[in-house]
Formats: sequence, structure tokens, C-alpha cells
Amino acid sequence: MSDPNEFSAAAAELMPEVIERLEALVRIPSVAFPGFDPEPVHAMGAAVVELFEAAGASGVTLLDVPDGYPCVYADLPGPAGSPTVLLYAHYDVQPAPKSQGWTSEPFEPVTKDDGRIYGRGAADDKSGLVIHYGTLKLLGPDRPCNLKILVEGEEETISHLEAFVEANPELFAADAYVIADIGPQRVGRPGLTTALRGDVACTVTVRTLANPVHSGMFGGAAPDAMTAMIRILDSLHDENGDTTIPGVDSGSWGGADMDEEVYRDGSSILPGVEFLGTGSLSDRIWMKPSVTVLGMDLPNTAEASNVLLPEVTAKLSMRIIPGSDGDAQLEALMSHLRSQRPWNCEVEVEKVKVGQPFAVDESHPAIIAANDALAAAYGAPVESIGSGASIPLVASLKKVAPEGAIVLWGAEDTAQSRIHASEESVDPGEIERMIAAQTLFIVELAASGTK
Repeated sequence: MSDPNEFSAAAAELMPEVIERLEALVRIPSVAFPGFDPEPVHAMGAAVVELFEAAGASGVTLLDVPDGYPCVYADLPGPAGSPTVLLYAHYDVQPAPKSQGWTSEPFEPVTKDDGRIYGRGAADDKSGLVIHYGTLKLLGPDRPCNLKILVEGEEETISHLEAFVEANPELFAADAYVIADIGPQRVGRPGLTTALRGDVACTVTVRTLANPVHSGMFGGAAPDAMTAMIRILDSLHDENGDTTIPGVDSGSWGGADMDEEVYRDGSSILPGVEFLGTGSLSDRIWMKPSVTVLGMDLPNTAEASNVLLPEVTAKLSMRIIPGSDGDAQLEALMSHLRSQRPWNCEVEVEKVKVGQPFAVDESHPAIIAANDALAAAYGAPVESIGSGASIPLVASLKKVAPEGAIVLWGAEDTAQSRIHASEESVDPGEIERMIAAQTLFIVELAASGTK
């Protein structure tokens, strides 16, 4: 193996520039959600092109993605016959409303006393962008293998990239895909993610009345749609909080344990509030299904009046376990909802999306090389961990290159990053270590000739 100290030293020397680049990217409010100003999203795409050009990449371009924001793409040739590694990240971010409880401006990065950089996207996933930037800088112009760059502009919303990738497989074929959009349990503890839960979603609409009616005159016999909805939603869990839907799969986790202290801190669960479910904590968040009510159409308390509601719609998301079929799991959820008809109410269920789960082939030479590079860069054993989050693009990449390895890592530590929430942050030391690890991985993979 190459000397990991060489890459660590080079990454350390590069960090002032990397932090400056990261802070500039965080200042761009690239929220790709419908209803938000599209101009900052396009500005962010252009900034990413400039970022990789500054790292020495040539031919970096914005590709039009039908019905969506453009993706950043580059194809950087290396020695003939060498393997191809594709580096992926995304440049869009979650919204950052003041109501979340930010104590600083979300799009004005700030380094606080703990040394972490705070701001929306500082971790998810602009840290991934600068990890790739640092990797290209360390590799220099004489790259040891073929590299491709793919940066998405709407990962946080309804992505159109999967269909585009599958329609253009020649652009995205690779021997290894590095997804820098995840991270370890805690800073300084290297983690390689080997399983992702999938994410399926639907809406359920309950109707009981033709129109709203007075709750005093008619309540007690005429069923309220909200009350019927509550009964339906209550059927999704048992008394322990386990998801109980016929036909939905469960499993058990065989890798590193989820650190309960990390999980408790990261989840912000209130003192005294109990965990849901049964079994190990790792099983519950990585190898069991979980169903969540994401939103509901009904009056807010300020506008509530004394009426029975005739109709209520809820949007549900269900995380599904690696190894399960997303379409079948969604159908099981939708069938269960259709079968729940308290007081013979009308129930209508509609599909929203299917995001397939994924399990890494840990015997793949590229995964072994990634594990070795992480261990060398961190000077610590690597934890094989799962993730309850979903990255739908992974399924499309596997269609393009079924034998390709998927490397899932990054700087988004579970304990403190608070991605999608207020006070999102990243530890610069984690970015530094990941630049060294990723560079070492590419060098060693190229030297091995693994394809």
C-alpha cells in the first residue's frame, strides 16, 4: 500500500483552501424544492463546474436532465486499461426555515467554538463536493485511473436523475461508484456503509361526509374523517411501536452495533421518551421497516372550527429493509391501508414513489480496498454500518453496471451533523481524513487493476 501519511499530510496542507471553497458553496441557497427560487440552484450548478475546473478537471459540463435541474458531469481519462471510478455528490440542499430553530444564519457559514462549520448543506452534501475537490487536487493531472464526476441538482426533492442515468448508461458506466453523501457514527471513527433502507411513499385519503357539518348537531353518530384517519394510522404499529403490516419484510443486522449514545444524541429524543420497537437498536433502524406520517391536509389550530371534517389526506413514507423489493413492499402498505375502513368510510390510496433498498457486496475487491484505505487514513478499525436513509440513485447505477462496486462514505457523522435539521454542521477534520482516504483508495484500486 502507498504511504497513507503522504496523503494525510497533503490533505492537511490543502484544508485552508478546502474550507474556503466549502464556505463559498454554503452561501448559495440551492434549495431545489418546488416553489423556491430556481436561480440559486442554477448558480450552484455553475459554481460546482468552476469548483472542479479549479481542481484541474477539464471538460466539466452541465447536462440537461429532462424535467429537472442539470447535473454536473465530467469524464477524465486515465491510463488505457485502468479501472473507472465515478465520484458522486449532490449540490442541492434542504430548506432551512427559521422555525427549525437556527441560532445563526443557515446560509452564512460560521465556525463555532467546537471547531465545526455550521450552515445548511455544510454536511449534506457540500462536504461531499469538497471531498471530491480535494481528491482531484491530490491526484493531480497524472490520474492513475479513469475518473468520472456526477453531481446531482435535486437529490433532496423529486429527482429526475435516475431515469436520465438509465437512459444514458454509456455516460455513467464505471467499475466503482463513490457516493460521498453519508458518514460515520461519530467523528474519528471510520465507518463504511454497507446497507441502505429503501423508501416508498403513498397518500391515503379518507372520506366520510359530503361536506363539513356542525360537530354539535351531528357529532356522535356522523363519523369525522380525521377520527377515521386516526384509527387507520394506529393500525400501522403495535403496542411496542413495531411496524405491523402484513407482507412487509423484517431482518436482523450483522455488522457493527449502532452506538446508543450516538443515536440518542443525534435523534434529539427527549429525556424519558422511550425508543420504538423491539430487538437491537441496529435492527430497528437498519433492518426493520419503519412507517412515518410525513404530513396531513387538515385545518391548523388557528383556523379550526366546530365542524366534522368530510375528507382528510395523509402522506406516508415507509423505510424498507435491504434485500426487499420496493414495489412489493409499497403494494403491501397500500393494500393494508385500503383494507382499513372504520365505519365503512371511503379510503383511496395512491402511489407516490418507490426507492429501492441496497446491500453492498462486502467481498468485492473495491469494497475491500475502500475499507483498507479508511483504516489507513484514520489509523483505526472500520465499522461496517447501515443507514436508514435512502439514496435512490444507487439502484440506477447498479442497473448501468451490475458488477460495479458501490462505496458509501463521507463526512456526515450521525452524532452531530444534524442534516435536514437546524444547526447542520460538519467537522473539518472529518473532511480532511476523507480526502486522504478517498485519494488512497483510488490510487490503490488503480494499482490493483481491479475492474
